[in-house]
Amino acid sequence: MKADVAVLGAGIVGVCVAIHLAERGRSVVLIDRGEAGGGTSFGNAGLIQREGVAPYAFPRSLLRLARYAGNRQIDMRFAWSALPALAGPLARYWWRSRPASYRRIVVDYAQFIAHSLSEHAALIEQAFADHLIERSGWLEVFRSPATLAAERAAAEERAPLGLEHRPLDPDGLARMEPALAPVFAGAIHWTQPWTVRDPFALTQAYLRLFKSLGGQFRRGDGTTLRADGGAWEVQTDAGPLVAREAVVAMGPWSDDVLRRLGRRLPFFVKRGYHAHYRPREGAGQRFAIHDEAGFVVAPMAAGLRLTTGAQFMHRDAPPDPAQIAACETVARPAFPLGDRVAGAIWMGSRPCTPDMKPVIGPAHRPGLWVATGHAHHGLTLAAATGRLLAAMMTGEAPPVDPAPYAMGRFR
Repeated sequence: MKADVAVLGAGIVGVCVAIHLAERGRSVVLIDRGEAGGGTSFGNAGLIQREGVAPYAFPRSLLRLARYAGNRQIDMRFAWSALPALAGPLARYWWRSRPASYRRIVVDYAQFIAHSLSEHAALIEQAFADHLIERSGWLEVFRSPATLAAERAAAEERAPLGLEHRPLDPDGLARMEPALAPVFAGAIHWTQPWTVRDPFALTQAYLRLFKSLGGQFRRGDGTTLRADGGAWEVQTDAGPLVAREAVVAMGPWSDDVLRRLGRRLPFFVKRGYHAHYRPREGAGQRFAIHDEAGFVVAPMAAGLRLTTGAQFMHRDAPPDPAQIAACETVARPAFPLGDRVAGAIWMGSRPCTPDMKPVIGPAHRPGLWVATGHAHHGLTLAAATGRLLAAMMTGEAPPVDPAPYAMGRFR
């Protein structure tokens, strides 16, 4: 087989890259070892976070770090055995989270995330996926009045970045979500973001759009990518594919490919878990809700999805469901969670970089491109990433300055 571009990785990011390249007349083969959207893209909270200009920073407070050292917090856990390998990337993560550096990161994020809704809107319309989208925003709820006040102040400070929100007192929150227990001091309603009822189904809808544009989807192993003269070769279920260019969009497995090709980036993963629950009889939940305790409960097609925060472990280590069990213990008294839906607890790994920004653009070899490292914002930034990378690859003017996301920022 031959193609203009081989896109390695059929998560939501890879599929969006493939769509945008196919729309620009490139012959594209999308390659994944599993189903499109069946990996990390499968298990998120379904948020397209227009408000998410402030990525998760490494804690700077000594008191907070001391609490995390006990390894019993809901929002973040780790494996002691993984820390030696993670020490370097986490040290850089801590350094990039210092206030002066973090303020610049927020500016970079804001210019990119401003395109999150508009770019998804175009694809959603073309993919006939509107039935999967809810456009009423989502909620952050707070148990501590002090935390609520601090987060409301932060929300006001970010208003000049084009973010819209509505503060809610306990009565206002009860009117919006009457099934919640009265344990919260208040909430912030982020009114602009969209939520997705089934992230896997959205990726599949985007895949059908890609195929309708003439694109091909093949099963294959992206780690077999190798240079072949002035082209790239990768093994698929239909035999070897030779393409003029290749895009590495394999999420947490992108590092495997790049290392084999002579480039090591300071990647690390934040693992996350989810489980589904039936709503309690006579109760329900309309909005996706982030609890300051460190989890999200979101209404999905399969039920109420409880998703965890971050777990720092080796990417390929066996699942450790202790974190989601702890989340369930805290969530049950406050949220309308009924019986758990039958099925295994899902686990996925978010690809992260020390400066919290994705890596998008040309790699270190001619004809090789990357689109990875989106951490918690893979779904949010997928469509905008596809547009940005396709523009760079085809010589169009990019919709945003690509420099903050270049691979070369890591030396």
